[in-house]
Amino acid sequence: MRRYAWAGIALGIAAVLLAIPLLPSSDHRENRDFAPSPAAPSPGRNETSYKLQMIQNDMTATEKLSRAQVTRDIRTFLEKRRSASGEALRALLKAHPEVVYAEWLDGNNRSSAGTLTPDTMRETRPYLARARSAARKQASFSTPVFPAGGKSYFVLAEKPGNAGGHSVVALVNAEVIQAVERHQRRNLRIVPYPQEGRYRIESVIPGTNAETTVRSGEDNGNASHFSVDEVVVKFRKPLTEKQLLQLRKELDLTVVKQTRDIYVFRSKKHKTGELKTYFKREWNPVFVEPHYLYLTNGFGEEPQPGAAEEQALIPNDTLYSEYQWNLPEIATETGWRVTKGSPDIVVAVLDTGVQSDHPDLKGRLVQGVNIVDPSSNPEDDVGHGTHVAGIIAAEVNNNEGVAGMTWYTKIMPVKVLDSTGAGSTYSVAEGIIWATDHGAHVINMSLGNYAQAEFLHDAIKYAHDNGVVLVAASGNDNTDRPGFPAAYPEVLAVGATDPDERRAEYSNYGDYIDVAAPGTSIPSTYPGSRYAALSGTSMASPHVAALVSLVRAANSGLSNEEVMELIRGTAKDLGQTGKDAEFGYGQIDVMAALQTAHGSQSSLQLFPSRVRQQLERLNGLK
Repeated sequence: MRRYAWAGIALGIAAVLLAIPLLPSSDHRENRDFAPSPAAPSPGRNETSYKLQMIQNDMTATEKLSRAQVTRDIRTFLEKRRSASGEALRALLKAHPEVVYAEWLDGNNRSSAGTLTPDTMRETRPYLARARSAARKQASFSTPVFPAGGKSYFVLAEKPGNAGGHSVVALVNAEVIQAVERHQRRNLRIVPYPQEGRYRIESVIPGTNAETTVRSGEDNGNASHFSVDEVVVKFRKPLTEKQLLQLRKELDLTVVKQTRDIYVFRSKKHKTGELKTYFKREWNPVFVEPHYLYLTNGFGEEPQPGAAEEQALIPNDTLYSEYQWNLPEIATETGWRVTKGSPDIVVAVLDTGVQSDHPDLKGRLVQGVNIVDPSSNPEDDVGHGTHVAGIIAAEVNNNEGVAGMTWYTKIMPVKVLDSTGAGSTYSVAEGIIWATDHGAHVINMSLGNYAQAEFLHDAIKYAHDNGVVLVAASGNDNTDRPGFPAAYPEVLAVGATDPDERRAEYSNYGDYIDVAAPGTSIPSTYPGSRYAALSGTSMASPHVAALVSLVRAANSGLSNEEVMELIRGTAKDLGQTGKDAEFGYGQIDVMAALQTAHGSQSSLQLFPSRVRQQLERLNGLK
């Protein structure tokens, strides 16, 4: 197992997730009405109003996903039985916790399961009565979302597909819709996040020490966040006990974390600027910098290139054909004819954790780690990480939920962000080292901010030097300011596109962008064994990480630099001809990338000319 000389970098405090988006409906190839992208902001329409409309689209899409999945589950329950006792209904509720109350109706007979508070029962009674009336007429029925007992619900009635005379009425918790709203208001930067004053957080203009104040979500695009009384210092060698005692006396500081010659100091009486000045003047360190925060922004088959050309594989996952516009858009279905991936390829998801028992992620997870709380498992307490993992690896063709981009790729959950969706650059760096040392082939980072951190860059270079392909989201502030870690040269930087192949209006842009991928209204797995539609570059990035895993399955002989250049070179050119600031080299093309990767096993000549020239330079062939 690979070991890094300073593996184990420190935990810090809060950093925020990059954002999240969702998708369309009906025919899965021309589906544009599930969650249409808002029109791009006009001069009279500001970015905030655009993002608010995007959030409303994600909420609407999530509601459709929730209704579709619970309807399917109840129909399956009905078709397996002619009668149902309270015990059978309780089993239904246990298997599907979003269903909080259910009734079995058969003529004048009725059995029920689920306990509701008096307030909830009183407020839901009229909706349940309407559903019972429809059920007795053998009609399907569904109410709008409504509040009851301080929560949100909807009621539906379903009958079996066969000629049975029985029905089920169910009360369904719809809190996932409000969870998406709360999540997206932070991740699309509608609200200042993180709030100044919390966790001793201050904001500066990126690349300077000039203080700024984040008063609105739009201000996030011109600010970096750090802990006001902390500093990170890398010395020429580890400090002695005598030197540490001297520092404690002079600066009234404590050591928050140490990894060999790298220290995080916190002072009771000095702020970051004062600490930086002191260490630069007195200690000649390798570097000294603020403690920045980062925010959330087929197996066993041989490739068949001759038969792959135009045939598409359409999965039977219940939400796929109607809602997943994203995979057909990037030619995933035809790409699967070349390879569906390999269980030997591992993608580390550095995020908020992953729900380990989600029914659509069963068998797809390998051992992970919780950097935030090493004593706990890397379970997702936010939702972001589970959504990212599902885009890559939700089980395909299992008649369940959504389809991931890969059929066999494994996910390594690495929890570097806490329950607020925030984590320090130290946490991210430690997660990169851990994932590299434990066998990750690809690392996805749907997170970032506008501050460069040398110790984080050291970790990225370590992973890159060990053959890992690193992928990161560019950010959701609609700015050309370089976001990190995406803008580091060792990382594939990903922007987001919408269903109309435009740059998503929230997506960051700039000359550091490598490629783009679908990011608007993307349906995927969500905690509570649910599904949600989210929008943002956080959703675009895992599409690229998944493609990297497929390329590595198609041709294990390619180096990480060759994989990165192949993905750039086979992208579908959008926008201005050639590389541009909005799309980089273009939107990823799964089929083109996999055909090129498979063909390149025997000859570099099968690469597109621009890719071949780049690879020849990389390999020193010229």
